[in-house]
Amino acid sequence: MLRIHQALNSGNYPNAATLARDLEVSTKSIHRDLEFMRDRLALPIEYDAARFGYWYTEEVENFPTFQFTEGELFALVVAEKALQQYRGTSFEQPLLSALRKMQEALPDTISLSLNDIDQTISFRTRAEPIVDLATFDALAKATANRQQLRLSYRKPGQREPEPRVVDPYHLANINGEWFLFAFDHLRNDIRTFVPARIKAIVRTGQTFARRQEFSLEKRLRGSFGVQSGHGEFEVVIRFNARAADYIREKKWHSSQQLRERKDGGVELRMSLSSLVEVERWVLSWGGDAIVVRPAALAESVRQTARRILQAAPG
Repeated sequence: MLRIHQALNSGNYPNAATLARDLEVSTKSIHRDLEFMRDRLALPIEYDAARFGYWYTEEVENFPTFQFTEGELFALVVAEKALQQYRGTSFEQPLLSALRKMQEALPDTISLSLNDIDQTISFRTRAEPIVDLATFDALAKATANRQQLRLSYRKPGQREPEPRVVDPYHLANINGEWFLFAFDHLRNDIRTFVPARIKAIVRTGQTFARRQEFSLEKRLRGSFGVQSGHGEFEVVIRFNARAADYIREKKWHSSQQLRERKDGGVELRMSLSSLVEVERWVLSWGGDAIVVRPAALAESVRQTARRILQAAPG
């Protein structure tokens, strides 16, 4: 639109065809932008039939710019730094392009020191997921266009991949890792796939209509991460005083309730549909966490701890 404004200000009466050619977009995009400039930005644009082009009926010195407060600009710069988690994915260039456009629309003078922000704020991940860019791009496009896929997928613990025909519903980044939620025709159910375990992707040429009952929020409501189940477990975990502050400082699950203990510890209660992921989480706290219930979770943690001791050298 800024380029269109400059063309209109030149007095050469550009039309949609010439603007589309110069800006390398469709004439439909030009018409849409002209309409936005006239109706939303209140610019005096009219079409001159005699000259076959558009012009400003009044003098327009400056193109209307976005008005950012210092706080909004600060948030924008922080968001750009958060893009580090998307480096190397198919989202990187579109996001950077959008930020660049906003930057070009900013006033020439700002009062915020970007250098200071660069030195004081950063985003880091504990473990960076390994994702093949071609695989990720193919999954993203198929999900957006509702294209059925044939995958060669290796499950954890299996040496050889197996064929799967899936309807990709949703790509989600959960706790820094990417997951594909798709309807698996082999299992006749919605399953979760890890992009790093996909060895090959082929489009079947078929499209699909997504099932109305699918909702990622509902699917993950009872999970502790991405693995949902069909059970109903009231989980109670007791943390000692050394770990209590870390538990208080985060919301670990939407259903959580915290109960303070006289010894300085805290008791965490959650309603989960699966115990697989919460077991790993409890074990990560070592002796600072004790499972009160359910009994099945407590026993599973004990058995895993015994296996760790048996496997330890010496």
